[in-house]
Amino acid sequence: MTVVVANGTVIDETGERRADVLVRDGVIEEIASSISVPAGATVLDAEGAVVTPGLIDIQVHFREPGKEEAETIETGARGAALGGFTGVVAMPNTLPPLDDAAVMASVQAEAEKAVCDVTFAGCITIGRQGEELAPLGELYDLGVRVFTDDGDCVPTAGVMRRAFEYASMLDGAVLAQHAEDPSLVHGGHMNEGEWSAKLGIPGRPREAEAIIVARDLMLAEMYDARYHVLHLSTAEACDLIRAAKARGVRVTTEVSPQHLSLTDEYCSTYDPVFKMNPPLRTARDVEAMRVGLVDGTIDAIATDHAPHAPETKAAPFEEAPPGMLGVETAVSVAITHLVETGRMSLRDVIGAFAWRAVAVHPYLRERGHGRPVAPGEPANLAVIDPSVRWTVDPAHMASKSRNSPFAGHELVGRPRHTILRGEPVVIDGEATR
Repeated sequence: MTVVVANGTVIDETGERRADVLVRDGVIEEIASSISVPAGATVLDAEGAVVTPGLIDIQVHFREPGKEEAETIETGARGAALGGFTGVVAMPNTLPPLDDAAVMASVQAEAEKAVCDVTFAGCITIGRQGEELAPLGELYDLGVRVFTDDGDCVPTAGVMRRAFEYASMLDGAVLAQHAEDPSLVHGGHMNEGEWSAKLGIPGRPREAEAIIVARDLMLAEMYDARYHVLHLSTAEACDLIRAAKARGVRVTTEVSPQHLSLTDEYCSTYDPVFKMNPPLRTARDVEAMRVGLVDGTIDAIATDHAPHAPETKAAPFEEAPPGMLGVETAVSVAITHLVETGRMSLRDVIGAFAWRAVAVHPYLRERGHGRPVAPGEPANLAVIDPSVRWTVDPAHMASKSRNSPFAGHELVGRPRHTILRGEPVVIDGEATR
């Protein structure tokens, strides 16, 4: 297939320039100020838009196997492609969990058919029970490089220490943690503070995050192992990571669009769509997340895309499962709350979804993601209109679920086209398959 992306502005880690991009047989062949369209080529208009490396989401939940009524690899990948993503890392808190080589191989085979490059994290412990290590070596041999019990925190320092010791011997492996001390957050449903007190909803204290981050940073430093904090949410934990980076600890972290834009006050309606773990925090925490992203303490933006079947999310607040949709709105939320407000440049926001994201998980770069838009590079590309305004309607999303906290919000910026390995999988905002 031959594709010409015409009249756009190319943005990547090397800079910004006006250019057309010629793609042939899955590879970028030419970049020039003007390219003659070869016979039979597909032309994608990028007038008024930016041409970027395909976006990468390093934390999604696609629910397969076990909860296909909420999402499947197919529907989740299609939503990701519509959001401008060419690659995602799916979490292992499925039913059964991805703690076994045979289960892992089965989902990897299913992902081969997806319109987005779906790779998978493996569990740290068997059954995500926090007691016995999963067969990390067997999962590693299948290409797994990220290990996490996401959805649950590994509760004891002894088990986490053994995991770091093992992972330190696996080249390129990283342990990723949902950092909330289970003994502190048990029974809590939102951020513990002024709003939880007003609403009478049991809270999840912010200290639970900082305690686990502090513990794990010490263990990572002990073994010179790689450690990644999932969905960072508090100012205190951000400060711990900033200090650890300064002393050379191999730590990275991410922040979700919702933790960059929403506060616990949104829970005042008792609408479970705003329930997530870690919970929405205070305005001070939102500001700390923005500062951390700008100064490099936070490495990437990741959605924590967490679909739930409508009937389960419609339960009362304290009974509903936590989680929010994210892949189709992520870049738009970031542009709206960071670029439009002057906090970050468009290029820096794209970087948090692209080259900065693959720096967290370098194996994704080896798979052709987050790389420069340059001749000879794999053609994984997104074309994003940074000025279009649109209103979020979950009913028109690709996901099988509808739990978007941004329903009804007017956002700025939206992906127009997505190209995966040279194939246009989204054209003018519509999936091609």
